[in-house]
Amino acid sequence: MLDPRKLRLLRELAHRGTIAAVAEALTFTPSAVSQQLAALEREAGVPLLERTGRTVTLTPAGRLLVEHAQAVLEELDRASAALAATREGPTGPLRIGAFPTVTRTLVPAALAELPPGLEPMVTEIDPADVSAALRAGELDVALIHEYDFVPSVVDAGVECAPLFSEPIYLTTRAARTAPADPAAAGSLADVRDEPWILSKPGTLCHTMAVRACHAAGFEPRVRHYIDDFDTVLTFAAAGQGVALVPRLAAPAPPAGVRLTPLPISRRTLIAFRRGYGGHPAISAFQRAMAARIASTTFPLGAPCSSIGRL
Repeated sequence: MLDPRKLRLLRELAHRGTIAAVAEALTFTPSAVSQQLAALEREAGVPLLERTGRTVTLTPAGRLLVEHAQAVLEELDRASAALAATREGPTGPLRIGAFPTVTRTLVPAALAELPPGLEPMVTEIDPADVSAALRAGELDVALIHEYDFVPSVVDAGVECAPLFSEPIYLTTRAARTAPADPAAAGSLADVRDEPWILSKPGTLCHTMAVRACHAAGFEPRVRHYIDDFDTVLTFAAAGQGVALVPRLAAPAPPAGVRLTPLPISRRTLIAFRRGYGGHPAISAFQRAMAARIASTTFPLGAPCSSIGRL
């Protein structure tokens, strides 16, 4: 009989690449992870790992077992969610991951809509790190975003449901001279020679901005790397550069900033381990977010039609 706990370690090794990374993510010692994987090999009866010095890679049998491990772990999550649904109501901790702009603007009011038995615990996290945190059990649910020009950052073990979309604005100093051609007013090509304010490399916001500029035919000349959108808006108002900012990050922009809508959007989604979406706590959080989005005092994009499907 294959042990699901050991299958989970094998799946994490496939994603993280090293035993040390698996140990750190799941709070084991590397020695304990190695011992558990060796025991799994004995249970499987075939080699699952190839060891070359300190390097470990999966054998073809190991990769095959990872595929089945994902299905097994999904079914266990589905069973856990079904059992939770038989109880009187959702109770206990609910570990929520969220990116900063949604944490600041929408999440606090949504938490107030949750059933009283739930204890929400929020952690700010970049969407690129959400899949690993969900698989490791560090989070139960997360709010992530995805942009035009940037592919999805979640892996096959994570399921997402869309919540809403919002426009992206070109953010410039209000006193900046408007382009002679009115058609260029909402074009990135109009600011190709301006200094840029970008998020730090490695973030989705940075990747989106760079690829949007490339699509417009130029390489942005970056002057500042700033992740906090409030600071980005302040820098733009001071004439320190131009930037791309989502609507959610600018509910009340400072004086001296011009926001020009672009044909680029950001979509916010709710993410959870595949098989876990039927858990009543996940459904309660999604309903709370949908209620908050519907009552927001500043316009977002139209809510996505799949809200409330869980």
